[in-house]
Amino acid sequence: MTKYILILLVIFGAFNIAKAQKVFDTHNESRAQVKVFVVDKDYRADLIVYTTNTDYRAKGNKGIWFIEHNESRADKKICFVNNESRADLKVYFTNTESRAGWKNPEKKALMESK
Repeated sequence: MTKYILILLVIFGAFNIAKAQKVFDTHNESRAQVKVFVVDKDYRADLIVYTTNTDYRAKGNKGIWFIEHNESRADKKICFVNNESRADLKVYFTNTESRAGWKNPEKKALMESK
């Protein structure tokens, strides 16, 4: 029985690690876990982001973000920066959910929860 509980905990833990798409904008670089720069062309982005109005649709590290207004409920604290050289992640916002996704998979770990 303990073995099955342990397996379930590992599965649910892995699910939570991949979640991390409820983001909170700190407006303060020193408090941010990820500094984000918005690019004007999708080919320049590490991640194409679609924002949703419902938090349950922002599951998985797939570029579908829910902007959380309560810092304690967010998976990641981000800060939008005005200088590309200070950014950890470059994003392009799309109005089409199916376009959301990683263009640079090497940066995917930035948006995973710990």
